[in-house]
Amino acid sequence: MSKLINAISARLSLRNPQKESLEILSDIVDTTELGNYDSQSLLMELDKVKSLYPSVSDFEREFPSLCFALATGVGKTRLMGAFISYLYLSKGIKNFFVLAPNLTIYNKLIQDFTPNTPKYVFKGIAEFITVLPVIITGDNYEDGLGNRNQYSMFNDEVHINIFNISKINSEVRGGKAPRIKRLKEYIGDSYFNYLASLPDLVLLMDESHRYRASAGIKVLNELKPILGLELTATPQVESGNRAIPFKNVIYSYPLHKAMEDGFVKEPAVATRENFNASQYSEDQLERLKLDDGILVHEETKVELEVYARQNHKPIVKPFILIVAQDTTHASKLMDIIQSDEFFEGRYKNKVITVHSNQSGQEKDETIQELMRLENPVSETEIVIHVNMLKEGWDVTNLYTIIPLRAANSKTLVEQSIGRGLRLPYGKRTGVKAVDRLTIIAHDKFQDIIDEANNPNSIIRNGVYIGKDIAREQKKTITSNPKLGQAVVEQVQAKVSAVQATNNDFNPVQTNDVMNVFELAQRKMKNYEHLPSSKHLATGEIKQQLIEEVRSEYLVNQLDLFPEQTTALIEQVVEALVEQTIQHSIDIPRIVVQPVGDLTWGYHNFNVEVSNVSLQPVDEHILIQHLRTHEREVLQRNNNLAVEERLEDYLVAALIDYSDISYDDHSALLYSLSNQMVQHLQSYLTDEHAVRNVLQYNRGRLAELIHSQMKNNYYETATAYEVQVSRGFTTFKPVSYTTLLAEGVKPFRQPVEDKSRIRSMVFGGFIKCLYPEQKFDSDSERKFAVICENDPNVEKWLKPSAEHFKIYYNHNSIYEPDFVVETKTGKYICEIKKEKEMEDSTVQAKARAVLEWCTHASKHELEHGGKKWSYLLIPHSDVQENMTLEGLKSRYLFK
Repeated sequence: MSKLINAISARLSLRNPQKESLEILSDIVDTTELGNYDSQSLLMELDKVKSLYPSVSDFEREFPSLCFALATGVGKTRLMGAFISYLYLSKGIKNFFVLAPNLTIYNKLIQDFTPNTPKYVFKGIAEFITVLPVIITGDNYEDGLGNRNQYSMFNDEVHINIFNISKINSEVRGGKAPRIKRLKEYIGDSYFNYLASLPDLVLLMDESHRYRASAGIKVLNELKPILGLELTATPQVESGNRAIPFKNVIYSYPLHKAMEDGFVKEPAVATRENFNASQYSEDQLERLKLDDGILVHEETKVELEVYARQNHKPIVKPFILIVAQDTTHASKLMDIIQSDEFFEGRYKNKVITVHSNQSGQEKDETIQELMRLENPVSETEIVIHVNMLKEGWDVTNLYTIIPLRAANSKTLVEQSIGRGLRLPYGKRTGVKAVDRLTIIAHDKFQDIIDEANNPNSIIRNGVYIGKDIAREQKKTITSNPKLGQAVVEQVQAKVSAVQATNNDFNPVQTNDVMNVFELAQRKMKNYEHLPSSKHLATGEIKQQLIEEVRSEYLVNQLDLFPEQTTALIEQVVEALVEQTIQHSIDIPRIVVQPVGDLTWGYHNFNVEVSNVSLQPVDEHILIQHLRTHEREVLQRNNNLAVEERLEDYLVAALIDYSDISYDDHSALLYSLSNQMVQHLQSYLTDEHAVRNVLQYNRGRLAELIHSQMKNNYYETATAYEVQVSRGFTTFKPVSYTTLLAEGVKPFRQPVEDKSRIRSMVFGGFIKCLYPEQKFDSDSERKFAVICENDPNVEKWLKPSAEHFKIYYNHNSIYEPDFVVETKTGKYICEIKKEKEMEDSTVQAKARAVLEWCTHASKHELEHGGKKWSYLLIPHSDVQENMTLEGLKSRYLFK
């Protein structure tokens, strides 16, 4: 793999499918002769491509044109940017013609190719920072932007022409030439003829399934491009009821693969269990689907908000897409949704309609609202459309689709679902509702179900609503810290016994206690700067807290029982201080943050070479793959590069890795390469034999060295800044969601379906500082059992994001799994899969936590506290017969 591909992939943060596509393009341009073609030369180039990629049986155009079929949501526009970057940097190609199938995609492409926009496709490409690409569009090409003499030795500009192909299609009707061919440029030629005369024009076709069997597309052949690159999620043409696949697909990354790899949401189908559509009229069925869609939508909305708040993420507000039959049907649906009878009129002003009959101000306002749908301030929660929203409408917050119009082709199925597959946070969260797109399918969308049941299904699971709606509906559980209830129980009896001056008794209500408690807890946050919560118990601090609570509580209060009010405030503060010390764990706010430059590199080490005994390559080497039985023959090639120094073979291969810098690591690279060369020389006495082994095995030898380098990687800051801003943190309520009927599960009860554990809420704890907790795995549930069983453990909790500010790798924050306090110490505990224990990120977090524990222990021991330690525990050793001390003896991180 070339260094250039590695560099572009790293700079543009390409996903694997994008990087693999770029590698294929590299193969093609290195194999074929790009230029002008006649029928014979085109066949010759086709044979070359077929020899490398047999899936290509025809270019289907009068120039080499190759289709990259990538699923929606994987990133086709970014791949265009990678293609252009590679062709320019490797081959010096400067002219590109990008085709959009409609106005929506046209505008999107212009924005994404324009610098300083959120999704700029060349972000990170240094060569496009010094000399910005010239963007020529259907709106500005008449200004002469593209006709400059860019082939002078002083001009490195890349010209990217972006045109809306639907405009060409519409302008050839009636036999007229499209406008792009009619108009003359200021130099006297039509812009079309200018483009056709360029010796290096490359066509990029977005949503290329729209460019087949179209009269206007015939002009593409006349442009005489040297290469065509097609991108689509649906590489097929609809002909009646048949889908005719493209013949020039060179790379395919289908939707089910994108789902497996977690790049998109998981589509799910919702219906009613044991449902019989024939028992309902058409109107009844339609209303049923609308109602069920709203139920799913509201559940999703709660899940999204809870996830955002718990993880300090932006709140994503989902919306529903309703597919109507026609504009009349859309109007009828609008009337239903805006009526007072539809969910008590809650969606009256939260629905918009999109269809082709709209025009003027109505159309402009609708499009503007569509563009605002991802903004949380948008009030729209329902969009009704009539076959309008296809390619190019990229939103991440579509979560529910209600199809009320029959679909009859695989293309329509994939495109309809494709509108909602993009993930709002860019990756899966592990929360099913946040990662799922739900399709409400009762009857008329049966062909989607049928399509999903074939071996190439794009829909993998189902959601049942209707009969089992109570079982599947979810509710939010708010878990309040235990100290609140403890304060109420301690205070209520004491204050109720206090007589007023007139000898009357006024029973104190729970609400009275809670009002003062909440006020006192807010005031107590002002004292978190104290070294520990124990300092709250000092007379001066406690009295000051009482006075602050009294002064605010008595504002606008008609106090008929002043003695009881005084006693109430004093008792609440007394109890709050006492219970805070007893029912919380002091977690100091210690910020350990790297400052200055981050130093990274590799420690010097001795390469393990004992298993290397490669021999020189003979004239013919037969290799048979064990899995596929495929055979290949390595033949001696006398044209292999000859390096002056033997080490250079390995060094040249090592610097292809994106995490190795020649300038920074050259001394180490030569040291390691020299060790390998010396080992080869130890059993190969002939220098020609050593050189032969290095020539033919440089890649695998470099990979062996690189794998050992990764184990010796280091990353350190030049200095750390330590700040102790709080001695403790006030605990707040946390919110969880669970199935409505399931409720809170006993934490000791084994979970049969462990894949569902993240959706469950557990309770029944004695030592946990919250009555309810959620776990990410069954290992975490078992660790909670260990904490509850261990007599040495006093209290524990799963902390929230606000409890710690432990930074690693400059700007990432670590959130621990557990915090445990025993009779003798405090522990941050992390449960990890056994195979992840040595992962570089896990180790980076561990080092940062260890640094935090060092400063936290120093702070606590200076103020009568306990030492902090970090336990990094493999999930396989979390068994209920363990104790914390036993785990510490094995997994204390040092």
